[in-house]
Amino acid sequence: MNICAVIILMGTLVNGATSTIHSLMEFEISSTQVPNFPEFAFVAVLNGLPIQYYDSNTRRVVPKQEWMNRVTEKEAQYWERNAQRGFNIGQMLKGYLEIVRQRLNQTEGLHLLQVMAGCEWDDETDEINGYYQTAFDGQDFIALDSKTETFVAAKSEAFPIKLQLEETGEAVSLTYRMTHVCVKWLKWYMQFEDKLKRKELPLVSFLQKCSSSPVTCHATGFYPDRALLFWAKDGEELDEDPGEILPNHDGTFQTSVSLDLSSVPAEDWKRYSCVFQLSGVTEDLITRLDSSKILSNERKLSTSTITAAVLSGVGVAVVVVTVGIVLYRRHHNNNVI
Repeated sequence: MNICAVIILMGTLVNGATSTIHSLMEFEISSTQVPNFPEFAFVAVLNGLPIQYYDSNTRRVVPKQEWMNRVTEKEAQYWERNAQRGFNIGQMLKGYLEIVRQRLNQTEGLHLLQVMAGCEWDDETDEINGYYQTAFDGQDFIALDSKTETFVAAKSEAFPIKLQLEETGEAVSLTYRMTHVCVKWLKWYMQFEDKLKRKELPLVSFLQKCSSSPVTCHATGFYPDRALLFWAKDGEELDEDPGEILPNHDGTFQTSVSLDLSSVPAEDWKRYSCVFQLSGVTEDLITRLDSSKILSNERKLSTSTITAAVLSGVGVAVVVVTVGIVLYRRHHNNNVI
């Protein structure tokens, strides 16, 4: 099983279209009695892109972005040191998982302990937020409140562990690591990521299931993810919900917006256009709607079009990543663990 590839939705959750917030997140999972799955694995994510992966089967850290191979220019023993770090974290979470299983009286069978740890840094205001959230078998368990340097227990069974962690000073120590050490590494990684500076405009296409369905404007292949796609009529933006920004297999992004034109006469369709705006690019990419160029189930698609559509949507929804998305969503919806 390939448990680290494209992280669906993560770019959207971490960065908004106009945000100047940078993030470094690590999603960790410790498991017991899960067939064909390592006992421990983690994936590190910088600004919505996976940058490195480790699991207990290989005991190696591998780069997930080409530019990550350059880190040894500044730290010769980087990969060896992080492999040891991965092993140490795995052992720690293995012990923690056992404590939780005993506390919940669930010592038999398949179990998972999931962790989201990391930080966000606003490069304009210099505001920093640190996160450390855990879940047991998909259920919220304990989270760090970095503002108060305390832990929050999601259920009564977690309360004794919360108290123990606070008594040993773990809350204070973890807060420092998430708000200082993490940010230091975030900035360190960013010096290598040339992709942060690049700007790539998308390929824009119009899609429609059938002649009576809404028309979808699909933009794929753009970078970075700080972008906005919307419909316009006679040059005026229409009030429609923006689409989610999703990652592609190659590190670029895609998004789409749909518009119901069923009540609009065919001769008026030319008044509509799809507008793409990319942060750092002054000129908008405007694609006027042309009914003859709409791809649909009623019109035969070329092999190259089908291939591009499939590849642009490639994403492995793995356990490590899925957990991270759920935890991150919960936090930003103010449902603190």
